[in-house]
Amino acid sequence: MNENAHLAALVRDTQVFLLDMDGTVYIGDSLIGEMKHTLAAFRNAGKKIVYCTNNSSKTAAEYEQKLLRLGIWSEEDLVYTSGMATAEYLSSAYPHKKVYLVGTDALKREFASYGVELCEKGAEVCVLAYDTSLTYAKLCAINEYIVRGLPYIATHPDDVCPAQGVYPPDVGSFISLLKTSSGREPDVICGKPYRVMGERLCARLGVSAARVTMAGDRPHTDIRFGNNNGFATLLVLSGETDAKKAASLPESDRPTLVIPDLNAAARVL
Repeated sequence: MNENAHLAALVRDTQVFLLDMDGTVYIGDSLIGEMKHTLAAFRNAGKKIVYCTNNSSKTAAEYEQKLLRLGIWSEEDLVYTSGMATAEYLSSAYPHKKVYLVGTDALKREFASYGVELCEKGAEVCVLAYDTSLTYAKLCAINEYIVRGLPYIATHPDDVCPAQGVYPPDVGSFISLLKTSSGREPDVICGKPYRVMGERLCARLGVSAARVTMAGDRPHTDIRFGNNNGFATLLVLSGETDAKKAASLPESDRPTLVIPDLNAAARVL
């Protein structure tokens, strides 16, 4: 089977497309190629579109506003963040437990919408997220909970957050800092490339892993996430990975197929 036929079969068998955003759907505020047509073609073919991000500092509603502004949001689509996956995981694994969260006010509201009880004192679980309002007092508080042996959950493992100019530290950098001070790493990390986010999504959508395709531009997060969860994977060369890098990836990060951009997947419909 040639690659075009392989891609056509993959797209045909896919019920849910999980899409990384920056580098896959858009770059900054610019859509990649004929992305509006591509996403419309997926929807018209009965495919579910899920915008899948590790950024736990923003709510799904905030992402929806950007996608709406870019003209690529449809009410049948879903935004799913590592923060949402973490809230669902907590509701399942630690129901009715008090949670100390290092996170933004937006994420606190997201957690509250899932019925997660947040507290400053007397926590039974602690959670580390991408907190753009991080203070030394918050670091000391969660460090104490970690040292005391509470279940320790992180939303995602990214060391830095993509941005214009210098990339700022993200949760992975916070994890390294707290490992130095506490001697512990998180018991569970929910976001890409780990399994929690994929498992929660499949449960939410009622779909088997065999009918899901993850498309993204970062092999060590997007593609490894798909591989870890048993999804088909599409590595797009429209973001941070070029053809040379794609040809020499470790087995854990090798995609099902490499395509120039996501638009190539719509051309075989």
